[in-house]
Amino acid sequence: MTHATPSSADARPIRFYHRGAVVSIQGQHTTRTVLDWLREDARCTGTKEGCNEGDCGACTVVLGELDANGQLQLASVNACIQFLPTLDGKALFTVEDLQGMALPAQSCCGGAAQPLHPVQQALVECHGSQCGFCTPGFAMSLWNTYEQHRQAGTVPTRQQLADDLSGNLCRCTGYRPILDAGQRMFDLPAAAFDRAAVARALQALAQEPALAYGAAHHAASERTDHFHAPRTLEDLARLRLEQPQARLLAGSTDIGLWVNKQFRDVGDLIYLGGVRELRAVEERDGALWIGAGATLEQAWAALAARAPALTDVWLRFASTPIRHAGTMGGNVANGSPIGDSPPILMALDASVELRRGDAVRRLPLPGFYLDYMKNALQEGEFVQAIVVPLAAFARQVRGYKVSKRFDCDISALCAGMAIALDDETVASVRLAYGGMAATVRRAAHAEAALLGRPWTEDSVRAAQQALAQDFQPLSDMRASSAYRLQVAQNLLLRLWLETRPSQPLDAGSTSVFSVMPHGV
Repeated sequence: MTHATPSSADARPIRFYHRGAVVSIQGQHTTRTVLDWLREDARCTGTKEGCNEGDCGACTVVLGELDANGQLQLASVNACIQFLPTLDGKALFTVEDLQGMALPAQSCCGGAAQPLHPVQQALVECHGSQCGFCTPGFAMSLWNTYEQHRQAGTVPTRQQLADDLSGNLCRCTGYRPILDAGQRMFDLPAAAFDRAAVARALQALAQEPALAYGAAHHAASERTDHFHAPRTLEDLARLRLEQPQARLLAGSTDIGLWVNKQFRDVGDLIYLGGVRELRAVEERDGALWIGAGATLEQAWAALAARAPALTDVWLRFASTPIRHAGTMGGNVANGSPIGDSPPILMALDASVELRRGDAVRRLPLPGFYLDYMKNALQEGEFVQAIVVPLAAFARQVRGYKVSKRFDCDISALCAGMAIALDDETVASVRLAYGGMAATVRRAAHAEAALLGRPWTEDSVRAAQQALAQDFQPLSDMRASSAYRLQVAQNLLLRLWLETRPSQPLDAGSTSVFSVMPHGV
């Protein structure tokens, strides 16, 4: 494999599976979105542009990839913030594909009407569309759910359907008939989807060299921007050393907005999505090792499997399509003070595993953040993994997200908390907050007020007062300083109510999802 930097003339094309065939694309700018290509070049205009920032779901498509076992896996994503070169080696499905899956081979002659896919038919029968603008996005999210559950031989609950549709917004139909359609689609005659054919196409694409793509800059044609998609950790480390100025790209859930909304010039890109080693989530040497390329969905599922109380904050982290694309490594490396992963990870004593060339070091997560949007990465270094000691799950762990909207919203503040008791005395405690300072950080004074003291309401009141020494939060559009501090203090009381030695509140009475009405 050559390591030479490509020019627009010698780079191989972007190749992916779409509409039953392999598509080859060259000459498109590295940050052209999948949505723009679909609507303007492929003329697949069923996919809509709404917010253009991954929030409304009108642009939802489904991507197919092969897992480590060669099995096809599907995931709904937002086409508006995915860059076209990230499709290389994958399969792209849009709303135009659905009806073809419902067509039996023998029924296309004699002018017979083409039947609808069960997803589409259910939306018709249940009156799941009014203006129809959002409907293609809903249909693709529902198709992703349909295929996942058909493959597993299960049927989703109404709440699972609502969770899967958390990234799709509708302003006129209302969600009840759409959820009705989600249940109805499993009662209709099954549709055909040739997973094996798609898998064979992707296996053939996997034999091609790793993508090293170049294209003229869209605003400065004398400049060539490059998109590298290494497939091994060693190649990624080498590229990062050779091109420390290049920007690392994972799920594009942040960088996509820089391009679409801020019109930033992101220059050369090194894409992590093709490095299989970075997508692993596994136990290693007494720790949970979360590769920097593992999706948010994979990472949160692994945390919640070991600390079930984290399920609420997992399901309220962004939306399903964002969690399918974004990575926990990116959420941590970004360094936003309102990122929802770092408070939880700090409460779990997580470290970041950093790599520069062949050298690997670990740094406790609190030490990774130096100041607002500044971190301890050296030139040519990148986050390789997040490492959570399994012993941390022996504590009682909680995660709390407070935001104006229930789904798909940025936190006013987020808290990660963990406590272990020796009889009725606090033996260890971790209190980490996001949205309260320039960086996510632990509440040292509040922790000190609790450590070694009886786990009582009086101790909690003392810690609440100490919390004012830890944080002097700012006021902004999401919350005032006073609100943030009061809520942060109240969450300490909630932690005590849920974990107190005598009569703790059970999970069924504190989980938002367990008390939510299911007949909506």
